[in-house]
Amino acid sequence: MIEVKNLVKRYGNHLALDNVSFTVENGEVIGFLGPNGAGKSTTMNIITGYLSSTEGEVLVDGVSVLDEPEKAKKKIGYLPEIPPLYTDMTVDEYLLFVCQLKGVAADKRVETVTRIARQTRIADVRKRLIRNLSKGYRQRVGIAQALIGDPDVLILDEPTVGLDPKQITEVRSLIKELSETHTLIISSHILAEVQNVCTRVIIINKGRIVATDTPENLAKSSVKSNKLEMRIKGPKNDVLNGITAIEGVTAAEIVRIREEGSVDIDIDTDEEHDVREAIFEFCSENHYPILQMKSLEVSLEDIFLQITGEREGRRS
Repeated sequence: MIEVKNLVKRYGNHLALDNVSFTVENGEVIGFLGPNGAGKSTTMNIITGYLSSTEGEVLVDGVSVLDEPEKAKKKIGYLPEIPPLYTDMTVDEYLLFVCQLKGVAADKRVETVTRIARQTRIADVRKRLIRNLSKGYRQRVGIAQALIGDPDVLILDEPTVGLDPKQITEVRSLIKELSETHTLIISSHILAEVQNVCTRVIIINKGRIVATDTPENLAKSSVKSNKLEMRIKGPKNDVLNGITAIEGVTAAEIVRIREEGSVDIDIDTDEEHDVREAIFEFCSENHYPILQMKSLEVSLEDIFLQITGEREGRRS
């Protein structure tokens, strides 16, 4: 659906993009991540035709954004980080105006706005001035304008930035629905959002692609150990010494005591051993009840920070 080939973007002596290449297949939901200044927005602006590249090309469904910009742009709906809203218009006036800009036939415009307003759950505010809407509704109006013209691809830049938890949940739910019928590229600093919604993650750092894979595979390749959180009822020193002696346990630490007669312990293991059965057998033999056992998975935040060199190997 989208082919990004050897993109280079220079601003004077500053190299913003350095030979960036990736593909997005039809129906994928891509999380596009990177630190501030890494080149995310530059890449998305080139894909959407807002910027030209110094070198390289972008094809949308086989159509060159550079050579056939109008044809390529018809296939893309774009929500910038700051939605391009005219706040003195009503929602209806604005969306009808966008229909006109995108070449929707005059006799189809009201039908199109009605359908998309229902889809994005803004039907109840269609007659209101945009400046009087909450930020959550404005964001949905921004998504609505991106949907006009029935594009195959949606590119959403920080779609939930600045929203409260309820609004984030609503917009996230809408994005999940859109992912069933559109190819999506989502740039977000809310890594849990990307982890929940996206089928694949592309991480860019200092103008270069440094990782691309599913969140699950990135976790497997990034982490060299596993971690368990446990609460065990028994003498703390005996519990600690017994677990430390189990093959595959690389470290064990008592972190707190929350229940009388029990101990909370964090256990690190190497990647070759699943020690859960051995721990269960040790506790069973010594009559130490296991009150809690939780396997901690590496988060996308940890992967992101490790790959971009911000922090090494932290897990939460």
